Amino acid sequence: MSILIDRETRLLVQGITGREGDFHARAMQEYGTNIVAGMTPGKGGQRALDGSVPVFNTVAEAVAGTGANASCIFVPGPGAPDAILEAVAAGIATIFCITEGIPTLDMVSVVEVVRRAGARLIGPNCPGATSPGRAKVGIIPGSVHREGSVGVVSRSGTLTYEAVQAMSDVNIVSNDGRNFAASAARARSASASAATRSSAPASSTCSSSSRPTRRPTRSS
Repeated sequence: MSILIDRETRLLVQGITGREGDFHARAMQEYGTNIVAGMTPGKGGQRALDGSVPVFNTVAEAVAGTGANASCIFVPGPGAPDAILEAVAAGIATIFCITEGIPTLDMVSVVEVVRRAGARLIGPNCPGATSPGRAKVGIIPGSVHREGSVGVVSRSGTLTYEAVQAMSDVNIVSNDGRNFAASAARARSASASAATRSSAPASSTCSSSSRPTRRPTRSS
């Protein structure tokens, strides 16, 4: 079941002409996301993604011209709060802000504006969202997802990918009607196998998520 995005999502990418915006917009489009518009001030009239997406100067123009109903923001930190406010003012109901490094105090008033407008803000400093087989918004790798009835919500982008991949590997999120308890049992078995492998000699290959744990020091 889709919650935030689906095949009906008409996505606007704010900052689509920048390096990050272009790169991730291409990945979203390849996944099947319906990107209907891009927005970069001063670059209205251009076309992005090999000519498939029109670029507008303002969010209001993009909404009026394409009916966009969701936005994904790839705007540098200093301009990101205003980018969110512009999306809200244009009537965008679902806003994903990928930008990191925005000062907390800068976001306090922005969040209040979003709340009063009845819009939904995911972020800032978030990886986005994926509805497997339907659409993906943001920077989440589409390859780790499988369709199913289990959703994952996390405060950590990287741990989200790892959790989803682990669940997909044992078919917890598959939609083939398998029993969740059986899938959970396979997950426990996989975890046990992973633990066994982690006890191998130091010359063994470790995953990138394996990091030494720093022991707390005793205060004198």
